[in-house]
Formats: sequence, structure tokens, C-alpha cells
Amino acid sequence: MKFIAAIDVMPHKELLDPQGKTVANNLSHVQIFGIEEVRIGKHIAMTLEAETEEAAREKVETACQKLLANLIMETYTFKISPAE
Repeated sequence: MKFIAAIDVMPHKELLDPQGKTVANNLSHVQIFGIEEVRIGKHIAMTLEAETEEAAREKVETACQKLLANLIMETYTFKISPAE
């Protein structure tokens, strides 16, 4: 069975996010006001084959922990859905 995983990897809230700070500071230059904070991370879309949704979850969890996220500096969340 095919599944699609939508994975978001973000820097820990305790860490500085220089990209996000730069974007937040420059939004007023393009006439966008009222933005207090911007955090920039990664969105990863993954299509995978697994017998069950639980097996797909385990594969994505392992990929995030071993490759996709730097657990010292980043957190991750993901959602699994059946591929159409």
C-alpha cells in the first residue's frame, strides 16, 4: 500500500532562527506589517510503500530521526495519509 508523508522540520524554539529574523525584519519593506515572528524550516513530502499505516509511520519516524532532522537543533512532526 502506498502512503504520503508530510513532514515538517523546524528549529527548536529556544534557538535563534537567523533566516526567520531576516524575513521578519524585512516584511515591512514590502508593506506587510504586524508580523511579530517568523520561523523558517523545511517541508518534506515523501511517498512510501508499507503494509500498514503503522509500518509507514515507523519508516517515516526512522527517516526523521536518522537523516531528515538534526535532533540537536530541530524538531519534526509528520502526518501520514493513504496515497490516492
